[in-house]
Amino acid sequence: MTDVIIVGAGPAGLSCAIEAKNAGLSTLILEKGSLVDYIRRFPKNLIWFSTPELLEIGGIPFPLPTVRPTRVDTIAYYQKVTKHFNLDVRSFDAVEKIDRVSDHFSVVTSKKIKYESRNVVVATGYFDNPNRLDVEGEDLPHVKHYYDEPFEYFDRDVVIVGGRNSAVEAALDLYRHGARVTLVHRNETLSPGVKYWILPDIENRIKSGEIKAEFESTVCRIHDGRVRILSHGNEKDIKCDAVFVLIGFRPDTYHLKKFGITVHGETLAPLCKEGTFETTVPGLFVAGSVVAGKFNNKIFVENGRLHGKSIVASILSKR
Repeated sequence: MTDVIIVGAGPAGLSCAIEAKNAGLSTLILEKGSLVDYIRRFPKNLIWFSTPELLEIGGIPFPLPTVRPTRVDTIAYYQKVTKHFNLDVRSFDAVEKIDRVSDHFSVVTSKKIKYESRNVVVATGYFDNPNRLDVEGEDLPHVKHYYDEPFEYFDRDVVIVGGRNSAVEAALDLYRHGARVTLVHRNETLSPGVKYWILPDIENRIKSGEIKAEFESTVCRIHDGRVRILSHGNEKDIKCDAVFVLIGFRPDTYHLKKFGITVHGETLAPLCKEGTFETTVPGLFVAGSVVAGKFNNKIFVENGRLHGKSIVASILSKR
């Protein structure tokens, strides 16, 4: 019997585990991928918008000679923190079932290992569920919903769908490594949330024609070698060798509901108590970005890492 099982080894899950361990609670983390798996799968050249101090957990300093950490810096930091606190992380074993049994929970993983715990915290994030266009051809092999690095696309035609940070940064990275880039966005301008130091760069590339942009346009179909879009009432084809659909992510409501958590029909957010993050199932909590539902621009690492204190305080108050 464990005091707290945490589902997800991202920053929010690690922070919860540290708070629980510091409070004298036995703690176990179950993770379907690697440690901070969603950060590991970020674009390889990603640089954080945040400063190191806003990514720190457990009171462990994040020393860095530069202002903004890279993806590699961040992974190394969270690995260091995990070792420092000797956290018990069981990687590459997804949680399949969480059942309330009398006064505790039974947790079963994909490896058919059964755990028992008095409390469970679901900190699964949302990065595993990219938004889809739901158009013909979206599942073709040259269509991707994640961006990694540009080198494969040198001297090739690439279509990027989206107008927020991930789409803009991918467009600039591909352009600077020799790809011919067309950006397709449904709105008349790029998102106002694009990083302020990147916005002039992409606007100048579009203005000069170095990156083509199709605003107020939507994708109708994807074929081998071309994408058909609807732009200002007219359909037209864009030549492409690869397509990146970078239009954000959505929460995994399927598993939340499977675990017994009530999900708001409109916001897709798990119903939980303000201040404690306890769901409608007593002893079952949520933490991190999954709390925000489809409004995933409300909770990031910077504030999701703080949920652990409130959750552990709630657990201790019931003992």
